Amino acid sequence: MRAVIPVAGEGTRLRPHTHTTPKPLLRVAGKPILGHILDDIVQLDIGEVILVVGYRGEDIVEYVKSNYDLKVDVVEQTERLGLGHAVFLSKEYVYGDPVFIMLGDTIFKGDLKEMIAASGNVIGVKRVSEPKRFGIVEVVGGKIVNLVEKPDSPKSNLAVAGVYAIYDSRALFDALEELISIGYRTKGEFQLTDALNKMIQMGIEIKAFEVEGWYDCGKPETLLETNRALLEASSPKTSIPGSIVIDPVFIAEDAQVLSSIVGPYVSIAGGSVVRKSIVRNSIIGEKAVVEDALLESSLIGDNAIVRGMFKRLNVGDSSQIDFS
Repeated sequence: MRAVIPVAGEGTRLRPHTHTTPKPLLRVAGKPILGHILDDIVQLDIGEVILVVGYRGEDIVEYVKSNYDLKVDVVEQTERLGLGHAVFLSKEYVYGDPVFIMLGDTIFKGDLKEMIAASGNVIGVKRVSEPKRFGIVEVVGGKIVNLVEKPDSPKSNLAVAGVYAIYDSRALFDALEELISIGYRTKGEFQLTDALNKMIQMGIEIKAFEVEGWYDCGKPETLLETNRALLEASSPKTSIPGSIVIDPVFIAEDAQVLSSIVGPYVSIAGGSVVRKSIVRNSIIGEKAVVEDALLESSLIGDNAIVRGMFKRLNVGDSSQIDFS
């Protein structure tokens, strides 16, 4: 089985951070989003990854090759024509072989080994409160009978969670090729859900698998929500002499926290300094400086400097905010 990870998006909703860092490399709970995804891939004993890159793709490829012992193939999506189009570009590497698809801006928690163990076509799903915002599946007896991308009148609250194990990849890529050749788009893009639905119409069985956790990292507020959820699930107890730490937090070994109150739900990356500050529900990037500040629900980029009192900030890399 090979893994396909589409990571071509520009992450416009996470600007200014994505001006300098591709969205999959933004940190959450002490690690880039893509790092959490690749950790799952490694646990599944999948040794080959196809990255579908676009914006700042060279940064993504460098991160993967520097941090993971995986065979990596790279294809470029020069035009943003939708998820279906992105997956189709990997055809030369996976056509005819089982393929595991994970979106590059979403983190999953669940027994993914169980998901792929059935040796059949399986889509990860999650019950949601606002199904109009998602691709929705209709399920009968565990089998998916229909998929609709962001329906106006949803018949189900089971959303497509962005993780797919497809053993019949020939049918998937043939369906994608047909949709692209005739220009069939939904919401202006070539949708993976449309190709999967076409497979179902052809009589190919696809089952639903409910994932435990599905964490979106597409906006500042959802990135912080994901940070909270992951810290709650895995963060060890932390103690720093001279400061107060309210778990759960992640503080890199080479970060400095001096005379401060940190937490809950704070991630501080390597080389950063937090001095005489109160920080909660925030993510602080590498080599950033936060001094004499009150921060809440904030994103502070790499090499940024924040001094003085404030409540909420969204500061990109190499910026300086001084309220003193």
